[in-house]
Amino acid sequence: MTAPARHRMSGPALAILAGATLLLTAMFLSLGVWQVQRLHWKQDLIARVDARLAADPELVPLPATWDALSEATDEYRKVTLRGIFDHDGETLVQAVTERGGGFWVMTPLETPDATYLVNRGFVPSDGRDPATRGAGQIAGPVTVTGLLRMSQPKGAFLRANDPANDRWYSRDVAAIMAGHDGPVAPFFVDADATPNPGGLPVGGLTVVAFRNSHLTYALTWFALAAGTLGAAFLVWRHGRR
Repeated sequence: MTAPARHRMSGPALAILAGATLLLTAMFLSLGVWQVQRLHWKQDLIARVDARLAADPELVPLPATWDALSEATDEYRKVTLRGIFDHDGETLVQAVTERGGGFWVMTPLETPDATYLVNRGFVPSDGRDPATRGAGQIAGPVTVTGLLRMSQPKGAFLRANDPANDRWYSRDVAAIMAGHDGPVAPFFVDADATPNPGGLPVGGLTVVAFRNSHLTYALTWFALAAGTLGAAFLVWRHGRR
């Protein structure tokens, strides 16, 4: 028996192979470069946040500076403020923490300059009623130290805030503070772990973590680019036989 005839790849087929290879390789390389850029951005963000967490507390921003605040430059800044809690304006926002499910206790703090919304900390479901944690409903001037956090107006995943029914899933400052007069800060403050009388609410549960998988993604895209070139070479070599 004679071996079956083999034919070289035609000119148009080679052109299509070359074009597809160049297109896919360029796309994979560009995605890999983009992930490297994202990696540098994420590393810089983590370094900046770590520096803020290690710094001493600063006086909470006053109204004249609010317009200049941004997530990139101010999120997780340590701040301190002094005022009187408006416990009648307390709002409970559903939360899931290392202590389980429950609520964040969001309470307005009245100061001579403005009103600031403070996340005093976590209470379990059986601590929802303020009467069950009366010792923690502090009267009179208090000093709060914590982390500056930007408002969360978009709600939680697949769950939108429902102010009309007092159901809150994210800490949307503007919505929570809609009925307050005078200047209201556009951010809130996560109180630190300083114990409250009676043990509730429990502060200091802020999770500061940034997912950083950009290097893995970059290596994956670069590997796909190399794989595309390798596969195209094998097809080209086979077509020449």
